[in-house]
Amino acid sequence: MEKAFVAQRVAKKLFVTEAAVDGALAEASELMSEMLKARKDVNASMVFADDAAVKMVEAIKALSEARTAMVGVHNELNEAKLRLGIRTKLSGIENKPAALADTSTTALRDVG
Repeated sequence: MEKAFVAQRVAKKLFVTEAAVDGALAEASELMSEMLKARKDVNASMVFADDAAVKMVEAIKALSEARTAMVGVHNELNEAKLRLGIRTKLSGIENKPAALADTSTTALRDVG
């Protein structure tokens, strides 16, 4: 099988995994926010369900570390792709935000 097709197959799984980790991190953060709002809504003290909040913070930290690890995986696989002699860009499943897009012109704005 041609190397570029194998690399594309791996890249697709990488992009899906990255999106899943980002999604899990976002959901966990929203859960933490809802937990804090719920405590306030029922007029409970700060110590109420503190153990749950601590565990939630630990879970968010673990997801953040997983995200950092996935960035490392992405970079390592990019290097491996180049070592295999694959020069084509393996595009992801989502479009990059306009701020990150490669543009050929520089826009200036008046800040004065």
